[in-house]
Amino acid sequence: MHHHTNRASDFADYFKTMSTTDTPWMGDACSLVDAFRNKVRSPLEELQASLNAIEKSSLNAFSFLDPDGALDRAKSADVSKPFGGIPLGVKELDAVQGWPYTEACVVFADRKATHTSVMVERVTQHGGANAIGLCTASEFGGVNVTRTVLNGATHNPWQHGRTPGGSSGGSAAAVAGGLVTIATGGDGGGSIRIPAGFTGLVGLKATFGRIPRAPHTELGNLTVNTGVMARSIRDTARWFDVCNGHDSRDPLSLQRVENWEHELGRHAESLRGKTAVLAPNWGGAVVSPAMWQQLEEYAIHLASITGMQIITVDTTLPSMGAAWSISGMIEIQMQLADHWPACADVLTPEMRFGIQATLGKYGAEARAKIESRRAALNQRMHEIFQAADFVITASNPDVAFNAEGPLPSVFGGVSGGMGNNGKLTFPANMYGNPAISIPSGLIDGLPVALQINGRHFSEQLLLELGLAMERSRPWALVAPNSPN
Repeated sequence: MHHHTNRASDFADYFKTMSTTDTPWMGDACSLVDAFRNKVRSPLEELQASLNAIEKSSLNAFSFLDPDGALDRAKSADVSKPFGGIPLGVKELDAVQGWPYTEACVVFADRKATHTSVMVERVTQHGGANAIGLCTASEFGGVNVTRTVLNGATHNPWQHGRTPGGSSGGSAAAVAGGLVTIATGGDGGGSIRIPAGFTGLVGLKATFGRIPRAPHTELGNLTVNTGVMARSIRDTARWFDVCNGHDSRDPLSLQRVENWEHELGRHAESLRGKTAVLAPNWGGAVVSPAMWQQLEEYAIHLASITGMQIITVDTTLPSMGAAWSISGMIEIQMQLADHWPACADVLTPEMRFGIQATLGKYGAEARAKIESRRAALNQRMHEIFQAADFVITASNPDVAFNAEGPLPSVFGGVSGGMGNNGKLTFPANMYGNPAISIPSGLIDGLPVALQINGRHFSEQLLLELGLAMERSRPWALVAPNSPN
């Protein structure tokens, strides 16, 4: 191509040869929208490429596809919209009307959704994304390994045989594995940040209530947040631009905020002089020393390029104890009430164990205990964030473990569930503050990630920190040899 040639059509031809349309887009979602708008490729070509890659994939990232509906939507895609025409993976715990709504549980294998969640509605209607199918998740979102009786094990695109984490594991595998550029996620105890950390993606758990959980909002323990598994900071910002804002069916959802993507890069100055504390053992977790050595170096690098100051603050937290796990199982017990104990044999071992261990233990006393523990945790988090602007820890205690499980260790918790892993992510779910997982290099060829916790409503600053890392130490947007 000659340098003096700059006619748009020549560029389009040039790029066509550069990016073959028989494999899905390997850039981020925002660049794919640009490619659609510049006619470098079409929503139809991209959908076809995605469906072909999913068919050949050994990741087991999708549990359901809607190719006919997706083809119709691709043909009439409006690429002027923020995610216009982009193939979207939807976590199978999210509701899409008429699609399976299984909770990744055999008991509900034949159930269909009778509504669509507000987040999916906003990103498809206002955002223009094309929902193509459901990504695998852990049963009821209860553990951080995506392996169920219903769907089998989902694999980490960085290494077959390792887990992408959970509960948004299929979403993470699909995005990091080059099948789709973006997919929905949810985080009630780390379920966005844990898989993002294991697969080298950006994972923001926003302030509680940022994206409504309507139309069927069950508040439960007040810890669940919905969001996105994304390859880049700007994709994450754009997602929240499209999806955030109050819905009156979710009375705790927050008022709309605007322009997160537009503001990226404009808050660099406001990071200067901010304070951060390093807390590798956040929440009493035990983190791999080799991994922390690398993460600490990344954290110090981030502080030095942004002008943040690393300070020492006591970051010990009170334990949430068994009462929490007991109440977390209540919702699941209620859903399975008509099927228990007959269904015990078709549940994943963690869920079966969780129900057996907690059945009948929830009452006034457990409830009171939870509320006093919550109050104690809120007080401590308040004190820590009075002393520091950010708490920097890891997203996971180590690199990804085996795809089939078992979970690496269970420290006490009666759920038989999150063990050591959730301890790093759980404080932000309890307190409702935002926290972001940022890819921070590899160990033994597997991604590791820093997790940065901020005060309530500080997402723009967390995205700014992510942007500083992305620009200074860019990460691979997809795993090697993708689509895989």
